[in-house]
Amino acid sequence: MLDAHFESLLPAAQTGAEWALSALYQDLQPPLLRYLSAQEPAEGEDLASEVWLDVAHGLPRFEGDESGFRCWVFTIARRRLIDFRRRQARRRTDPVALEQLADRQDPSEAFSAVETGIRPYLDALPPEQAEIVLLRVLGGLDSNEVAAVTGRRPGTVRVMQKRALERLAELVPRESRTGVTQ
Repeated sequence: MLDAHFESLLPAAQTGAEWALSALYQDLQPPLLRYLSAQEPAEGEDLASEVWLDVAHGLPRFEGDESGFRCWVFTIARRRLIDFRRRQARRRTDPVALEQLADRQDPSEAFSAVETGIRPYLDALPPEQAEIVLLRVLGGLDSNEVAAVTGRRPGTVRVMQKRALERLAELVPRESRTGVTQ
C-alpha cells in the first residue's frame, strides 16, 4: 500500500517518471499476478502484462485516489480475464491422447502449496463466489473495491464472501484447518 505517497506518485507516473511507475508496479504486480494466476494458472503472467499495457495506455487520463486506482487496475484485469476466456471458448481444440500429456509438466506446479491447494476448493464454488474470494484474498482488495471491480454493491460482495467462506469451511477437511486429526 502506497497510502501517503500516492498523491505525489500518481502525477509523476502520469508524466512517465520511471521511479513512480516502478513503485506502482511493485505495489500492485504481486496481488495482480496472484489473482490472475489463480484464475488461469498457465496464462497469469501473460494476462498481467496485458493489464499493465492497458494501465500504461490509460494512466494519463486516470483520476482518483489509491483505492480507485487499485479498483481500476483490477477491473482491467477482470476484463482481460473475461476476454481471454471468450477467446478460449471460440478457439477450436483437437483432442490429445492421455499418454502424450503424461510427460508434460503442470504449469500450476510453479505456485506455492497454498495456491495450488486451493484450486479444487475454488472449483467447487460458484464462479462469482470464487472470483470474490480471489479478489479479496489474493488481490488484497476490500469489499468496497471488489464491489467496484465486479459491478456489485458492497453488501452483496460481503454476503457472497460469507457464503463462499462457509462453503469452503464445509469442504476443507477438519484436520487441514486445525492440524490435528480427530
